[in-house]
Amino acid sequence: MIPTKVFGLTGGVGMGKSTVAQWLQQRGVPVVDTDALARKVVEPGQPALAAIQEMFGAAVLGPDGALRRDELARRVFASDMSRKQLEAILHPRIRALWLAQVEEWRAAGVRLGVVVIPLLFETNVAKSFDKVICVACSAASQQQRLATRGWSAEQIQQRIASQWPIEKKLTQADFVIWTEGSPDTTMAQVDRLLAQT
Repeated sequence: MIPTKVFGLTGGVGMGKSTVAQWLQQRGVPVVDTDALARKVVEPGQPALAAIQEMFGAAVLGPDGALRRDELARRVFASDMSRKQLEAILHPRIRALWLAQVEEWRAAGVRLGVVVIPLLFETNVAKSFDKVICVACSAASQQQRLATRGWSAEQIQQRIASQWPIEKKLTQADFVIWTEGSPDTTMAQVDRLLAQT
């Protein structure tokens, strides 16, 4: 049996990771997105949510007991210490989930699987992957895309500052997908990458 290859997919915030991940899925590549796992581990009743409430107070929960992501983001992106406290709660739980998914792929004989991790280099998990793909665009496009999410200039700067500079990520990656051009141009890069693997 051909051993499973597992690629990590990363990039700057707002640079097109989710779009590239969707295209990979359309090409038949199984993908697990750690942003989706992050939402899963903070659902009501999950231990991570209780730990977040204990750390940050009841104001981060809504009347329905669900996490108020906007309120939590406001607190953690304004303080490096708060962000690190949140990451200490979430990252080990998220890592356990994607590692379990990778084991399922291996057991099923999947040829290639991709794990999307925005903070892949920052959390020091690059060695877990056969190859790392970095999705990137210009700083101007990044700012424009993040502004369309309704984020203020301050929120955009906080999010960008919480990650490695994209230039540093690019130097560490095995493959780069540049999302500055048309969707067709980006898709062609995805196809070229798959043809090489």
